[in-house]
Amino acid sequence: MGAGDEGSPLLPKEETAQGVAVPEQREAVGWTVDGLPVGHGNVMGSPVARSQWNSSLLACLGRNDEFCTSDLEVCLLGTLFPCFLYGSNVERLSSTPGTFANHCLPYSSLYLLGKFLFGANCLAPWFSYPSRTAIRRNFNLEGSCEAMSRSCGCCRGYMEDDEHREQCESACDFATHFFCHQCALCQEGRELRRRLPHPGFNGRTVLVMLPPTEQMMERKV
Repeated sequence: MGAGDEGSPLLPKEETAQGVAVPEQREAVGWTVDGLPVGHGNVMGSPVARSQWNSSLLACLGRNDEFCTSDLEVCLLGTLFPCFLYGSNVERLSSTPGTFANHCLPYSSLYLLGKFLFGANCLAPWFSYPSRTAIRRNFNLEGSCEAMSRSCGCCRGYMEDDEHREQCESACDFATHFFCHQCALCQEGRELRRRLPHPGFNGRTVLVMLPPTEQMMERKV
């Protein structure tokens, strides 16, 4: 080995007992198929554990906590005006003011068209279900297929593959929106309100008016 290689700072090496230079081994960092970091727990390369939804799909009135009034509002919007709730969810998820109209209006058109042609809201879920997939991915939430596999032990081999699991979860997201549409919108609304502030409140300047010190001293006298 030449003298130039030994003094190069770009070649980190460790000296062993025999005096042989061994390259420094660095721990590899990996990612799963759906963009989640690989954790380093008991098993090397095991994905980060997924979180649970804050409320179940059928918890229409939400939970008895500090968000109980917000949960009642979500339930009311999901029952009477699902287009407004869907637009609000997407706006809060994207954290960009102005996206409400871009999603509320197309949803309303599909909702009315489905009601007119088929007598049911069967077209809007095709447009709205990607929001559930985005929420599940952004917050690393457990999907329906994974929860069923964990509870009953079926299809574990299929769920171990990240790509197959994501395809199954996306299909479950669509099925949830199609068969339990209003419940799905309400569950997503409750989840987002507990995790993200409304984008309309982000970046607002708060002015606090304090009286001058001299006036305060005069009042005390």
